[in-house]
Amino acid sequence: MASICFEGVSKIYGDGTCAVDQLDLEIKEGEFMVFVGPSGCGKTTALRMVAGLEEISGGRVVIGDREVNHVSPKDRDIAMVFQNYALYPHMTVAANLAFGLKLRQLSKDEINRRVHDAAVALDLEDYLERKPKALSGGQRQRVALGRAIVREPAAFLMDEPLSNLDAALRVQTRGEILKLQKRLDTTTIYVTHDQVEAMTMGDRIAVMRKGVLQQLGTPQELYLRPANTFVATFIGSPAMNLVPAGAIGIDRDTMLAGFRPEHVSVGAGADGAFGFDATVELVEYLGDERLAHVRLGERLLTAKLPADQALETGTTLRFAVRSRAVLLFDAETGLAVDSSSRVDR
Repeated sequence: MASICFEGVSKIYGDGTCAVDQLDLEIKEGEFMVFVGPSGCGKTTALRMVAGLEEISGGRVVIGDREVNHVSPKDRDIAMVFQNYALYPHMTVAANLAFGLKLRQLSKDEINRRVHDAAVALDLEDYLERKPKALSGGQRQRVALGRAIVREPAAFLMDEPLSNLDAALRVQTRGEILKLQKRLDTTTIYVTHDQVEAMTMGDRIAVMRKGVLQQLGTPQELYLRPANTFVATFIGSPAMNLVPAGAIGIDRDTMLAGFRPEHVSVGAGADGAFGFDATVELVEYLGDERLAHVRLGERLLTAKLPADQALETGTTLRFAVRSRAVLLFDAETGLAVDSSSRVDR
């Protein structure tokens, strides 16, 4: 395994589009790093520059102790897993797993060992003689992972590998990927647009927007201390509520107040809580809880409430937010005023 460093890395296309802008980031040996952000944010471009599939416009990419800006993809000691599996349809699973090893002219015994070990790790032993068309989507993705594993690379690069799977299979497969990565202890960059995947998988998460790194941190750090309103609303499901600070009784007109749906309750709340009156527009029953979508002026907010909470659409109720759960953001720049602390009465 090896560390991966972006040192002022940029990607500018011929038409002047800046896909990645001065990215500085160090990924530690054995770390599971997730790049997350909306479509077009630069996360896949950054991954492809590590792989050597995109030319670097500026800065350096370093794998281990070697700059790889001008190193061909095959010589970078990385393995990539794509969202479309990229399997050879005319080959069996065993042949797909072995193909890259044969190109590297490994011995037959070494190839057999690696293919067997990968098949055991991924529960593919019973499918080695099948072709991809005879496999389910989840099985095909495991074969794609196996092709990366057999190479025993310094790093795995995964580009939205679960996007073609249904919801239940995504949950199962991401668990398998995590267990496998921890066992192999291989440095991994994982690209996704799904913030739930990012939060459940990453040791650390790099949130990107329009080619710029917005925040780097652990899932907990991003959730509790977002650096700006973009991170605050992108990370977390449902998203963080944002309202003018004065709407909940905070005397700071140039600020936005941010608070999570689970920190909202019905009623006056405890001493020191901030309160607001809002009209219930929609209630979603989710078994163990209810999501209430309420109107406060021009803002539609979300409250995550107990399942037995009585709510009727069209009614106006008093809601409370614990003061220590409120974060402040500059209304003009969107930057957190002090993301390390909460607002007190």
